[in-house]
Amino acid sequence: MHVSDLALTDFRSYTQVVVAFEPGITALVGPNGQGKTNLVESLGYLATFSSHRVASDAALVRRGAGRAVIQAKVVRSGRPATLELELVAGKANRARINRSPLPRARDLLGRFRTVLFAPEDLALIKGDPDGRRRFLDELLVLLSPKLAGVRSDYERVIKQRNALLKSAGMSRRSGSGPDLRTLDVWDEKAATAGAQLIAARVTAVRNLRPHVESAYERVSSAQSAAEIGYRSSLEQAMSDGERPAGAGVAAEESLTNADLVQARLLDAMSRLRSREIERGVSLVGPHRDDLELQLGGLPARGYASHGESWSLALALRLASYELLRADTDFESDGEPVLILDDVFAELDNRRRARLAELVAGAEQVLITSAVAEDVPDGLDGARYDVMDGAVTRVR
Repeated sequence: MHVSDLALTDFRSYTQVVVAFEPGITALVGPNGQGKTNLVESLGYLATFSSHRVASDAALVRRGAGRAVIQAKVVRSGRPATLELELVAGKANRARINRSPLPRARDLLGRFRTVLFAPEDLALIKGDPDGRRRFLDELLVLLSPKLAGVRSDYERVIKQRNALLKSAGMSRRSGSGPDLRTLDVWDEKAATAGAQLIAARVTAVRNLRPHVESAYERVSSAQSAAEIGYRSSLEQAMSDGERPAGAGVAAEESLTNADLVQARLLDAMSRLRSREIERGVSLVGPHRDDLELQLGGLPARGYASHGESWSLALALRLASYELLRADTDFESDGEPVLILDDVFAELDNRRRARLAELVAGAEQVLITSAVAEDVPDGLDGARYDVMDGAVTRVR
């Protein structure tokens, strides 16, 4: 799989830009603030409906414009298709394939797949669980696009359920008895969608684990082994926040069966209801879970050095790339496009060389860099200069 053409209209800093790409290595070079990252961000958004830089779609629409359009010609197994996504300020996005409208924008998911590594990925190691949950969920959508609907349903249900819990708490504090019959309905909805999401996440973690271990060893050449696991709020919530013995990798097997997880979620919601009403929030479910990252048996967050954190962040993205490349449902479509956004400036020479060696053989690699000298010699290929909104091929 590769991108042969990209056209942007009113996306970020671009009023209009068209760029032609080729398979292999392409470097986009130019000073900071000239629009390099905007180009690769648009491709990442086309693949996942998520930006690696901002949480809101509104920031992606050029100031003063009412909409932005991302259009890319993607070649899969030798067959080109034009994918188009229209981001409309304050309204639902619209999608087209070969100019034919799709019933829902999310029907575009799965048609194009990328793995994007950027300096922001350091937050996967050092940041809060929300970023690690988002990393897992975006990978899930790339592996199984239908999970985008499950994820969206769960977020909507939890928002509604939290509103009911807050209302019930206010009624209890005012001395009136809250009507909890409606809450029972939302418990069922939350457990159904939440169980599917948890089971899919845990399965992904189990499949990702050997790739993370291998990638970390190759990137860092360190003695400490990298380990990942899934930390479920199902275990934590029932033990007052203390993680019970045997939780973690050993407990993952029980979380891969969505029917069993649904029953456990309903039981936990029932037992925690009084505390949830008191606090006005849902205390159990995938929105409170975490991807555990360890180096040498110690939590990476708080213990890993800066260099170790970079290596582990790299390993997570490279592992995602290997998992997607090995995905049997998509193997006939080729590899995902690999995007390295301003990464080499953050790495020492040893890690630069190791990363270059690992990605040089990918079908298509898009690199952004402020200076050409930061791109390792092993990644020699096409080069574009990006300056003042103009993208010019120079090699």
